[in-house]
Amino acid sequence: MVSSVLGRRSFAAFEYTSVGGSSLMRWWDEIDESQLWQEGVFYALCAAYALVALIALVQLIRIQLRVPEYGWTTQKVFHLMNFVVNGLRALEFGFYWSVFHDKPTVLDVILLDFPGLLFFSTYTLLVLFWAEIYHQARSLPADKLRPAYFIVNGAVYFLQVCIWIYMRFSPVGVEIAELFFSVISLCAALGFIIYGGRLFVMLRRFPIESRGRQKKLHEVGFVTGICCTCFLIRCVMVAISAFYEEADIHVLDHPILDLVYYMIVEIVPSALVLFILRKLPPRRVSDHYHPIK
Repeated sequence: MVSSVLGRRSFAAFEYTSVGGSSLMRWWDEIDESQLWQEGVFYALCAAYALVALIALVQLIRIQLRVPEYGWTTQKVFHLMNFVVNGLRALEFGFYWSVFHDKPTVLDVILLDFPGLLFFSTYTLLVLFWAEIYHQARSLPADKLRPAYFIVNGAVYFLQVCIWIYMRFSPVGVEIAELFFSVISLCAALGFIIYGGRLFVMLRRFPIESRGRQKKLHEVGFVTGICCTCFLIRCVMVAISAFYEEADIHVLDHPILDLVYYMIVEIVPSALVLFILRKLPPRRVSDHYHPIK
């Protein structure tokens, strides 16, 4: 009798779980098919990207007004590229009906992947900056780092264009493009782990204790953690979407998935990094000015 009661309770619990799961799936399907939800999510993403682009542009203008004589420094280029990436994403989601469809075309994939490639270039530029600092501090040769950055990025863009051309003739090209994007995201994460980690350890071992050292230590640690996490998440999610159609982020009828994906891998990391790196460079002391000793 006890076993029969337990059996009925187990069956009831299983039935309740099944009903709950099916109702959740129905709710998810209703959202996916709702034009109102699609408009709300995509316009919200448009507004979020536009805000981050505006922050990057304002910071770029502030830096230029602070040190106009330095030309295009790495810091200025980084903020400019952030502005371009987020501005392009804002336009994409603002005109989402022209970019997202039920079945992604080659042009859809290109329009969605190109800002992602620029995002990769933007944040690997930060890896390059840290690598140069580390090599100079260790008295290691740093003259080949910048050419290596351009060669790697050039190779990535060349291979991506080849994949886009292949997609025109074979449907398998979509999966190849997503796997390629997953691989370069993993490489970016490894770049942050290697050079962000090395710079962090070097700063921790620095013998002189100062407020500036602590601030730089926190800056490198937080940015490394944020960027490494976002690229790893992107690597996993894009790899899953290559084999699982219900997780595809290139289609119109996955608004909630798109919201979560782009918030986690681009919007939130970009906003946090811009906030952490908000400090302006010091003003240049005039050659005609000599401080009192």
